[in-house]
Amino acid sequence: MDSMDPTRAFVKNVKRLVVKVGTAVVTRGDGRLALGRLGALCEQLKELNSQDYDVILVTSGAVGLGRQRLKYRRLANTSFADLQYLQGEFDDGKACAAVGQGSLMALYDTMFSQLDVTSSQLLVTDGVFRDRAFKKQLTDTVNSLVSLRVIPIFNENDAVSTRREPLMDSSGIFWDNDSLAGLLAQELNADLLVLLSDVEGLYNGPPNDPKSKLIHTYVKEKHQDEITFGDKSRLGRGGMTAKVNAAVSAADAGIPVVITSGFAADNIIKVLQGKRIGTVFHQDAHLWPVVKEVCAREMAVAARECSTRLQALGSQERRKILLDIADSLEAKENLIKAENQADIAAAIEAGKDKTVLSRLALKAGKISSLARSVRKLADMEEPIGQVAERSELADGVILEKVSCPLGVLLVVYESRPDALVQIASLAIRTGNGLLLKGETDAKRSNAIFHKVITSAIPSTVGDDLIGLVTSREEIPDLLKLEDVIDLVIPRGNKNLVSQIKESTNIPVLGHTGGVCHVYIDKSANLDMARSIVLDAKIKYADTSNIVKKLLVHKDVSSSGKLSELVAELQVKGVSMYGGPKASTLFSIAEASPFHLEYDKVACTVEIVEDIYAAIDHIRQNGSSHSDSIVAEDEEAAELFLNKVNSPGVCHNGSTVSCNGGSSEIDAKVEINSNGIHIRDPVGVEGLLTTQWVMRGNGKVASGHKGINHVQKALPMKA
Repeated sequence: MDSMDPTRAFVKNVKRLVVKVGTAVVTRGDGRLALGRLGALCEQLKELNSQDYDVILVTSGAVGLGRQRLKYRRLANTSFADLQYLQGEFDDGKACAAVGQGSLMALYDTMFSQLDVTSSQLLVTDGVFRDRAFKKQLTDTVNSLVSLRVIPIFNENDAVSTRREPLMDSSGIFWDNDSLAGLLAQELNADLLVLLSDVEGLYNGPPNDPKSKLIHTYVKEKHQDEITFGDKSRLGRGGMTAKVNAAVSAADAGIPVVITSGFAADNIIKVLQGKRIGTVFHQDAHLWPVVKEVCAREMAVAARECSTRLQALGSQERRKILLDIADSLEAKENLIKAENQADIAAAIEAGKDKTVLSRLALKAGKISSLARSVRKLADMEEPIGQVAERSELADGVILEKVSCPLGVLLVVYESRPDALVQIASLAIRTGNGLLLKGETDAKRSNAIFHKVITSAIPSTVGDDLIGLVTSREEIPDLLKLEDVIDLVIPRGNKNLVSQIKESTNIPVLGHTGGVCHVYIDKSANLDMARSIVLDAKIKYADTSNIVKKLLVHKDVSSSGKLSELVAELQVKGVSMYGGPKASTLFSIAEASPFHLEYDKVACTVEIVEDIYAAIDHIRQNGSSHSDSIVAEDEEAAELFLNKVNSPGVCHNGSTVSCNGGSSEIDAKVEINSNGIHIRDPVGVEGLLTTQWVMRGNGKVASGHKGINHVQKALPMKA
């Protein structure tokens, strides 16, 4: 877990919090309820409730839900000829709110009931807050509810609201659910107000503009005149203006406020952990020391500028940087190991599992191995400026296809600190700028590796060539920089890869699954099959291309050696699952569904009719990663190798070796199973692109486009 941000230390004293969820969070773009986000919200509140926080919820969404219900009811009772007259019929917010209120609260009640949490509804209007007796009764009621671990749910419903103007008046009475939340936080003596929005927080410009910067700490004297607010909420009466007004009011009254995204599944939890997410409002914010922040854009732009200077160096100068890095790694080995041991000790204390500890540890000889890998990169043929094609378009007009860097890479990777060295070395060799974000488990190891590597980069290039991102909260900002970052490479589980793909318009290179197969053919040497499976499952247990599924030809499935192999895997700690046939044959639990990727200490086995069934099974249930066939029949082997479309396929070999990824001295940045750009482990070639370079003589021919394209292939230059 990332350490607590100093400006968020106040969350340690939070006991009572008010959470306001906006219409844009509760509903989807088409106006229907966003059930997934509502479910995630309820789960967070249930967790906080069980941790003895006093949780009070203020919710919007009744108008949107009511509008949908009225619309579909009308559609169901309307002829096709009358549909054209339905446009704009549901603009009466009060009617929509009245219809939607009951359904919204019923939905909350159902969701909380499934989590063994009791909720209660409190529908209020602006006028009642002028009554002292009512305010006291409201406070007493809420205190009683939260003492019973009941979550009060407030709503200012348009159906009974008398307010019209989108401003709070001098009495502090609210006009929407944002201002209601701010008022309730004050009346109920809350310790924190969390306003959930459809963006990460308050920006100094339009949130969808890559140049806009998230304001982590709002200082009224500094920010109130420099922020231009956009449109209000698409369905509710609020918007960012209303949220900021409510936040400023609450903060002035001594209640800290955080505006953050309600689209993430755990942002409320993160706020209470002191993570640096969203925008914080605090009455003492103007007294906090000003910390110079290097924003995501500045870091990315600096990496691009440095990469331009790196590309301008000669081949031998770039080679020397890598050799200096290798020397520095060996010279600083003891310091690197000490920092790595500190990471391991912290991981053990945090109760991390063996898989994490295995990835984290720099085993004996690892530093020397990394240094050899870097030197191997240094000694390879210069990859930049290589001519792949050369032709003469016309007399004296030469066209060449030349390799060149991609630009700036963003790599998010797992708790494997040696990955930083591999990735950074590849970036330098290919002339790319680089931004790195590793897991916090390896933060000390990452920091020392980064320091050792950047110290070897000459000032003529600049150590900003490789930026180390230290907080995962910076990732959303980086993913918006499609005008600066050229490629995102996530190294980790499929959830990480999928989440990043859904969060950016920048091209993403990676794989979203690791269901790797070993198919044991009827012609297989079963002793060889045992050796291969144990290697692919046990020896390299922390790699992504270990075997996850065994497919066994029916003719050898009854062999005693197969039963012995299944039993041996179980003895070695592998949880075994089976398809409908194998689960009965080997007396193991049945797997469902087949495409599910169990964890790395589990394996699925199934019986197939023949090699064609095995190939079809891999196509339907695999993840295009690494697959192997064990067979003595060469014809069957060739059929498998030609028909299984994975980056790595092999015959009589282990899945951890068939894609080139098992060598200790081979630098790679990721496995790509997309089937585009580059496949296999992505190394030097995958971090380069090409450009067409034409050298003319100033003459313009009379062809259709100015030059007579009589293309003639030319030999490569010696």
